[in-house]
This record gives sequence, C-alpha cells and structure tokens, in this order.
Amino acid sequence: MSAVAEFAPTAVSARSHINAAPVLAPAAQPRSAAQPRLRITRRGRAVLMTLIAIPIVIAALFFALNGGGAMAGNGAGVALEQVTIEPGQTLWGLAEQYAPHSDPRDFVADVVNLNGIVDVLEAGQVVDIPAQYTN
Repeated sequence: MSAVAEFAPTAVSARSHINAAPVLAPAAQPRSAAQPRLRITRRGRAVLMTLIAIPIVIAALFFALNGGGAMAGNGAGVALEQVTIEPGQTLWGLAEQYAPHSDPRDFVADVVNLNGIVDVLEAGQVVDIPAQYTN
C-alpha cells in the first residue's frame, strides 16, 4: 500500500495546480532617469544615416547640374562678339581664328554651351563668341 500512498498526493497536487489562479507578474518598476528608454541598433543607425544622406546627395546633384547654366549667360556689361556663319564655316575654323593659341576643343565647347547649339551649324546662323576669346 505504500506504493499507492506515494503516488496519490502527487496526482492531487498536479490537479490542484491546474485549477489554481494565475500568478500576476510584479508591477513594473519605474525607470531611473539614467537609463535610456529607446536604444538604436547598428542596423537602425545605418538606415537613419541613409535616410538623412539621400536628400543631401540629391540636393547636391541638383545644384551641381543647374550651376552650369549660370556660367553660360551673358554677364552684365560684357559685350559678346557675334559672328554670322558662312556656308562651309565650322566651329573648328572659328577656333583657329579666335583662339589660335588655345585648345580648339575648349573653344568649341564654350561656344556650344554659350549658344545652346544642339545640332549642326547652318549658314546665316548668328553665333556669340565668348568674351575670353575676343580680347
């Protein structure tokens, strides 16, 4: 009988444990002022820096691309020389005439940027020559 007596209290205690009321967790203790409430992880810092950097990079590219337009305009008080293109005349020929001691590619690039030339030159077209080449 001793074997039955040993197992009986165990079965009763297990059953009483199931029907017992749940134990509530102790109330949360207030945090001290020295402990931070929010911690950011390494991944969170990387995401935050990326979100901050993207608008800065976009703004820098915007200003860099639009900054060249200010250089192409005619400054106040600067007189540009105008040339009417003759049949068969090229920008390379104008470069030899107006800038014989400088690189013709620089002259051609400056004239194209100043005048907004997209396609080929046509006879009778008026082209402004940059002031740096007319002195």
